[in-house]
Amino acid sequence: MKGLDITVKDLIKIYTLGKVEVQALRGLSMEVKAGEMVAIIGPSGSGKTTLLNIIGGLDRATGGFVKVGNIPVTALSTGELVSYRRKTVGHVFQTLNLIPTLTAAENVELPMLALGVPRNKRKKRVAELLEVVGLSDRAHHKPDELSGGEQQRVAIAAALANDAPVLLADEPTGELDTANAKIVVNYLVKINQELGKTIVMVTHDPSVARAAHRILRIEDGVIKAVLTPSEAIAEEKAVSYIDQLRARIAEIKEQMQQLDEKFKAGKISGDEYVEKRQSLKQTMKSLEEELHRMGIVT
Repeated sequence: MKGLDITVKDLIKIYTLGKVEVQALRGLSMEVKAGEMVAIIGPSGSGKTTLLNIIGGLDRATGGFVKVGNIPVTALSTGELVSYRRKTVGHVFQTLNLIPTLTAAENVELPMLALGVPRNKRKKRVAELLEVVGLSDRAHHKPDELSGGEQQRVAIAAALANDAPVLLADEPTGELDTANAKIVVNYLVKINQELGKTIVMVTHDPSVARAAHRILRIEDGVIKAVLTPSEAIAEEKAVSYIDQLRARIAEIKEQMQQLDEKFKAGKISGDEYVEKRQSLKQTMKSLEEELHRMGIVT
């Protein structure tokens, strides 16, 4: 089944921890087009996973609404949410959720058993999906006989078992090294392009996020920016340059402090002190002016 549109409007989620209320989402709105691959980035605690869980029917919103295709997710009953999770969304978690005593093929087959899919159809579908994720030759291996990247690809195949039009991936490369992370992301892109699935992926890794069509940055429970991969690269370079300027300013301040101490200790003459301090001060002023031109207040 091809992907579906996702509409999120004025979404609010409040958690109660004892006597304290924590607002994870603060009126968040976003749209994802059918067949689009979107990455969600943001600092820890910004609401990324909460958003994904509400879209996926794993958690309920306090306010606002979510619609996936024509399904009003936030209005579904508990029983309807079970059906929704089985048929409409596939979940890929950082923690994998594979059954350790089952083979790769059996783990992929499991979601179809829950829907009562006939055995011959299940076997055919398992073979197709393991081929899609490049693991046909690992079908009879159990999770502990697979690498981390292979396990995650089995989890992706399992998430696609019931041909869900929407795939939700929460830090799918979080536990993987760079090489395996790249392989997993390439398979997600392949699934998006060849099968037309709508994919929403939470990630902390900028290189993983850049594989998506769009990157949404969440801060304090709302979407603060929507970027294309090229805009994200430009932003990262700008941030890197800003960090370099700030580091250089901090270094100059330290040099000035050391210079003051040398002068107080009588290790350098007054003329040398004034000349060196003036030079450092001028350099720092130039760096601060550069930061001001970029809109950064020092």
